[in-house]
Amino acid sequence: MNELAHCISGKSAVKIAECVETAIQDGRVVTGERLPAVRELARRLTVSPATVAAAYQSLQTRGLVFADGRRGTRVCLRPTPRRIASTVPPPDVRNLADGNPDPALFPCMETALRSISPAPRLYGQRPHHAELVEIVARDLEREGVCRGEITFVNGAMDGVERVLAEMLRAGDRVGVEDPCLGNILDLVLSRGLSLIPIPVDSEGPLPDEMEHACRQGIRALILTPRAQNPTGAAISEDRARAMAPILRRHPDVLLIEDDHAAWISDVTLHSLHTAAARWVYVRSVSKALNPDLRLAAVTGDGDTMRRLLDRMAVGERWVSHVLQRIACAMLSDAGVRQSLKTAAHVYTSRRESLIAALRDVGVDSTGASGYNVWIPVAEETVTVQGLLQRGWAVAAGERYRINSPPAIRITAATLQPQESTRLAADLDAILQPARRTATV
Repeated sequence: MNELAHCISGKSAVKIAECVETAIQDGRVVTGERLPAVRELARRLTVSPATVAAAYQSLQTRGLVFADGRRGTRVCLRPTPRRIASTVPPPDVRNLADGNPDPALFPCMETALRSISPAPRLYGQRPHHAELVEIVARDLEREGVCRGEITFVNGAMDGVERVLAEMLRAGDRVGVEDPCLGNILDLVLSRGLSLIPIPVDSEGPLPDEMEHACRQGIRALILTPRAQNPTGAAISEDRARAMAPILRRHPDVLLIEDDHAAWISDVTLHSLHTAAARWVYVRSVSKALNPDLRLAAVTGDGDTMRRLLDRMAVGERWVSHVLQRIACAMLSDAGVRQSLKTAAHVYTSRRESLIAALRDVGVDSTGASGYNVWIPVAEETVTVQGLLQRGWAVAAGERYRINSPPAIRITAATLQPQESTRLAADLDAILQPARRTATV
């Protein structure tokens, strides 16, 4: 008999599930461990197999366990939630680690706030601000995204989470970029899903590795078409052309495109949604207008959107119309649109200035779009600490990596050209003793 069976008690499905959950939380049951067979546990507890099956189903629905075919029901990997660090670099340290856009480049919100109607929105009214839907639809059409039904969610991460929750089950495999935004990794694992890493270069995911992931049975694939965090990768036209046939060969894979920096990117969008049978495209306003505007537009294929909208109708129901009206007022303002173009050019200039300064001292880096630069290093901790001692706070790559080699991420959103030169010299001085053995 499975030894774990002796740790489980209870006469109802609820009590049995609670007992297993407690064992998981206490560490008495480890990731990947197999739960007792349904009939085996039912005999020991003198309950019906249906009672045990209901308990296991409850645990699976909540992402604690997953059904692994003939290998039985197993415990999912449950990461410790990574909350926002409370430590802030000292005042004399330049913070290039936080991943934030430059607040000075946000468009002024004052005019939009003054234009908002004070009339209240009541239950039963339309969930979407019609004018904002049309604005988003026109923007998507200009960039070649098929017009499907559009809804709004509380930011890009909220959109991704809603799709995963509605379309996948605990134990399903999800293809992710490697390296990848740490919040995406945490989110996938927190849903009881398994990560399948796909290496990326400056042009996006490597096609052969993407094919391999699809053959491993991934149920969803999360991609960032441009301004990929942390590498700055942007899917090129050639790369998209190579990736599209893979999605056509694997129509069961749900494509999730997180275009979080769309409105401040001057890189052409090469979306893969037309090659996918099931797809979702998410576009956030937070990087462009203000991170506190928790708003993103979501569109996708008909079936996926129907399921997403049906779930929202009985849950949150709608995103605040105050937020929708603010975003609408700003995105319909010609001056705001010009400021977004300016921001995109500034971010490109600052990113490229840092890459050029690093190149001048022989340090390899990558960053094809957005405002982050990814720098391979031999040892992350030594490099991060060395830069901190010289007055620079940067992010260690371990937060973003699965199998990819060590690196650091530098956020160049506010970095001035003269600072880039000094930063590159400081980094070169730290890397010189061991010499740089890693490559992009």
